[in-house]
Amino acid sequence: QVQLVESGGGLVQAGGSLRLSCAAAGTIFSDNAMGWYRQAPGKQREFVAAIMSGGNSNYADSVKGRFTISRDNAKNTAYVQMNSLKPEDTAVYYCYLLNPAGNKYWGQGTQVTVSS
Repeated sequence: QVQLVESGGGLVQAGGSLRLSCAAAGTIFSDNAMGWYRQAPGKQREFVAAIMSGGNSNYADSVKGRFTISRDNAKNTAYVQMNSLKPEDTAVYYCYLLNPAGNKYWGQGTQVTVSS
């Protein structure tokens, strides 16, 4: 089993920045992917960004150039630096870890609110 604990959400004005963290604990294989999805009220959960244990990353088009994902494999922790935030980035952000067997584990979610 894997447990994920998120932190770093909050309220920020448009144009501001936040950094989310996602710390994983439990049975963690070295070859995994970590990342975030988000869900705004009344909308489906959507992919935000992901990073592989080797460092390769990918982003949703809506956040490219504004969000940067990184990870510290020694700490089993992933981060997403969110800059130039927009009101449409307001959502609950859920981190995940995908292990080589295809099991996906989720964090508890953290609220990000961007005011205009």
